[in-house]
Amino acid sequence: MGMISAYEEMLEGGVLSPDPAQRMAAKALDGLSVDLVDFEDKKSGFGGLLRRKTPSPKGLYIWGDVGRGKTLLMDMFFEQVDIANKRRVHFHEFMDELHQNITLVRQNYSKNPRNNNSDFDPIALVVKPIIKSTSLLCFDEFHVNDITNAMLLGRLFEKMFAAGMVVVATSNVEPDSLYHNGLNRQLFLPFIDLLKNQTRVLHLKAKKDYRLNKLRSQPVFHFGDRKTTQKQIENHWHILTGGQKAGAGEISLLGRKIIVPQALMGCARFTYDDLCEKPLGARDYLALSHAFHTLVIENIPRFEGANSNAAKRFIILIDTLYDRGVKLVASFDVGIDQLSGDKNTELEFKRTVSRLQEMASKEYLARALSE
Repeated sequence: MGMISAYEEMLEGGVLSPDPAQRMAAKALDGLSVDLVDFEDKKSGFGGLLRRKTPSPKGLYIWGDVGRGKTLLMDMFFEQVDIANKRRVHFHEFMDELHQNITLVRQNYSKNPRNNNSDFDPIALVVKPIIKSTSLLCFDEFHVNDITNAMLLGRLFEKMFAAGMVVVATSNVEPDSLYHNGLNRQLFLPFIDLLKNQTRVLHLKAKKDYRLNKLRSQPVFHFGDRKTTQKQIENHWHILTGGQKAGAGEISLLGRKIIVPQALMGCARFTYDDLCEKPLGARDYLALSHAFHTLVIENIPRFEGANSNAAKRFIILIDTLYDRGVKLVASFDVGIDQLSGDKNTELEFKRTVSRLQEMASKEYLARALSE
């Protein structure tokens, strides 16, 4: 269909409201889409000769306040760009995956007594399959607040850009503010220069916080019988996603996968059983909190003694979402102050109840995600 056509269709369908800044970003992404297809076509026609002589298109780094449509535009772009070797991943998930692979490469290297090369570079080995399988890499929520990542990014991206990979990223901060006040930040500055040289930086100055408007359109928590609350949740999900069709997804973590039943536009939809009746823990919930800005959870029950393990998982889940500022839309069988019927978790639930009450407030809904 093309990026602009898809954007216009969403405007006509009332999914989006006219916004000059969003339209400008859509045009930039549309132009990059055309350039990428053209480059891939030429590359396949002329083999390695073109790869050596013709630079790949510049990517895009789109930054702006929360709720301005960055994730939506990224979703549209990734769906519409007609190239095979593309990947869209949350930046936090990508870095976690990278660290895991570096650890594995080092472990395998050390197992061989013949390996004693002081110049051994695990990053080169880890990045090789990424380069081989990916021409376009799309990052959502690009941010750097960890010194380990800060020191790694320069070497990583230098190799990816040298191989002709195109990067498109969304972020809440401009490149010059990445890793702001970080330890040894002067060592990170060459990466910022590299990023600005290889991407076009675009500030998305949309007028409204569309995400906040959607969340505030009705209460985020729904109570009562499940038949009624299912309709309310369905309506809220329709508002959050603009009625677009959501697909299933997954998050890779430490060699396993967390299944996401429905995901779209930075929102994910689960049942309570999906998240709390399965053997998930704090690290899993943290991964979800980095992958999505809004979680929709259905059918949260009253916690009796028989489901104390699930109750403890629920407490950890709410703590994680709260600490990150992730927004929650949920349905409950009973009122929040009636959730705990188990004396073993009653004290812990007092904090959970307090946090849930705050998560339904206008102040929390307007709060930015923490890094």
